[in-house]
Amino acid sequence: MFDFDALSHLLPKQTVLCIGDLMLDEFVYGEVSRISPEAPAPVIAAQRSEIVIGGAGNVARNIAALGARCIFVGLIGADDAAETLKRHLAQESGIEALLVIDASRPTTRKVRFVSEHFSTHMLRADWELARPASAEIEKQLLDVILPQIVRADIVLLSDYAKGVLTARVIRNVIDAAKKFGKRVIVDPKSANFAIYRGATLLTPNRKEFAEATRSRADTEINIAAAQEAMILADCAAMLVTQSEHGMTLVARDGEAIHVPAMSAKVRDVSGAGDTVAAMLAVALAVGADWETVLRLAAAAAAVAVGKQGTAVVLPQELRRKVLPHATLAAEDKIVAAEDLAARLDGWRQEQLRVGFTNGCFDILHPGHVKVLTAARATCDRLIVGLNSDSSVKRLKGPDRPVQDERARAEVLAALEAVDLVVIFDEDTPIRLIETILPSTLVKGGDYTREQVVGHEIVAANGGEVVIVDILQGHSTTSLVERARSGKS
Repeated sequence: MFDFDALSHLLPKQTVLCIGDLMLDEFVYGEVSRISPEAPAPVIAAQRSEIVIGGAGNVARNIAALGARCIFVGLIGADDAAETLKRHLAQESGIEALLVIDASRPTTRKVRFVSEHFSTHMLRADWELARPASAEIEKQLLDVILPQIVRADIVLLSDYAKGVLTARVIRNVIDAAKKFGKRVIVDPKSANFAIYRGATLLTPNRKEFAEATRSRADTEINIAAAQEAMILADCAAMLVTQSEHGMTLVARDGEAIHVPAMSAKVRDVSGAGDTVAAMLAVALAVGADWETVLRLAAAAAAVAVGKQGTAVVLPQELRRKVLPHATLAAEDKIVAAEDLAARLDGWRQEQLRVGFTNGCFDILHPGHVKVLTAARATCDRLIVGLNSDSSVKRLKGPDRPVQDERARAEVLAALEAVDLVVIFDEDTPIRLIETILPSTLVKGGDYTREQVVGHEIVAANGGEVVIVDILQGHSTTSLVERARSGKS
């Protein structure tokens, strides 16, 4: 379970040391309406251009945008592109940039020509020298990097194979990080995963994983191949990103977690991998578990691909993706039992975890809020079953409920933690549970798992029952009694 807001409040306290290949990304946007008379080539009528920090620099930007601090170490040349990068990095308040200059190489620069109307890349021009840094530059990099490790909560290596992350630099950084008890995430480029030996997490994409493990790239992730690669790399886990097919994490102990891609209108995939790497680093730094880390990364990727160019993801954008129904009007969250199937079908197609809890919720109090917040933390979508007025009367007595079912439903639906409210007329929600087959069934109070209505159904479907400790001193019955007796 995780509380998104609590996690967000921890981010500013985290520092990520990001090391990798820095690039200058330029985007030229325009329209193509004719072919050049000089050659059979399209002519783009340039309308605007943008300059963005790219490569590992974009990872650093995303770390800072998410609210954490970033110490960034990269390599630049002695040219105009380097000066441009330094100016832009100086404007990023969350990044402490420590740049090593190699006058023998150009600063890596990529210019993309993009159709404004269709959001498609038509051409890319690259200026780069993709060769390992010299022994002298390696020493300069290590002299800058190693003193920073003790300051960081986690280390992230963003390898674009442009020369910064040589075998010597990688080895020294991982060994030093282990010495100080710091975890290391590697977004690898080399097909020889052994050079990243000792890292905590490797994050290859499907193609990189297939090349490194000599497995097929068009099939499901080969768990056995992943485990063999982890033994070779001596890492704790491997995360294979698969674009629209989501991402799969395989742990050293054999546990496999797959998180599907979240629905998104794709405008541009440039830099989405950088966003994922940044999200992984900051989520692990605050102590999130693997599944939470993956779901946050999937949400961040969905936001990133919906933007044009090399973009960053802001906490409020991530929040809307994780808690998308918070922006719905209350009436849109209240559904009849017979209309529930349509909502469930859509969520199941997205492979989202659906949670369920229930109650009378006659007078909403802090104890209710605690249970609902905890319930939402166990799933991607939370359905609340609400006892109807006739059901409450049978359970609580003829003078209850204090508020009618519509009023109670609207108050629940106004809560961000709640995605749907379904009113049921029976004394127990067993029929709703049979329909929903939730991944998590949450109950607050002094219950055992076996006492929770529907626990057998949930267990048989592979779900889990979660008991949330009640908040002492808060109950609807006591509130009603005090109100009717005139006591404060």
